[in-house]
Amino acid sequence: MSPRIGLDVPTIVRTAAEIANTQGLEAVTMASLSQKLGIRSPSLYNHIDGLSGVKLALAIYGLREMNEQMSKAVEGLTGEDAVYAAGKAYVAFARSNPGVYEATIPSQSQDNDEFKAVSEQLMGLIINLLDSYKLKQEIAIHIVRGLRSLLHGFSSIEQKGGFGLPYQLDESMQLVLQTYLSGIQQMCIEE
Repeated sequence: MSPRIGLDVPTIVRTAAEIANTQGLEAVTMASLSQKLGIRSPSLYNHIDGLSGVKLALAIYGLREMNEQMSKAVEGLTGEDAVYAAGKAYVAFARSNPGVYEATIPSQSQDNDEFKAVSEQLMGLIINLLDSYKLKQEIAIHIVRGLRSLLHGFSSIEQKGGFGLPYQLDESMQLVLQTYLSGIQQMCIEE
């Protein structure tokens, strides 16, 4: 069977992103995609390698989009200002793309070269933001892991409605980043 004219992987991924962001990642199925696209489920297999292929493509798409948004947010900025802007962009991406964001954290995609490359590109962006701290490479990787954990934890808790107290979330994020960066500065002083 030949592929349907006008249907391609980017269209499938955009449709999967729409479903994931409005109904949740678990709602992305071959049946929901085919229904949304107005085709039969078997037709999708002409374009993509099943549901695992859809979720891998969605993860790569999400990481690229996040990287692009974070890169735009930090243009012309350095030091703490750049880290704050990147953190805000990360959380904003997770807020506006909850299903796609969830797809960016799959464990099975780590064996895929394209996934690795886009993940390394994002990590490289964050490492570059921390250049002003003059960290050794190994320490920088640990710091990036910590920053990612902080941002992911904040985003995940927010998505699940875990911040019930009546305080501004953006102020909380700013304070958490400020505390984290103060810790890095202190560590640099002690070296």
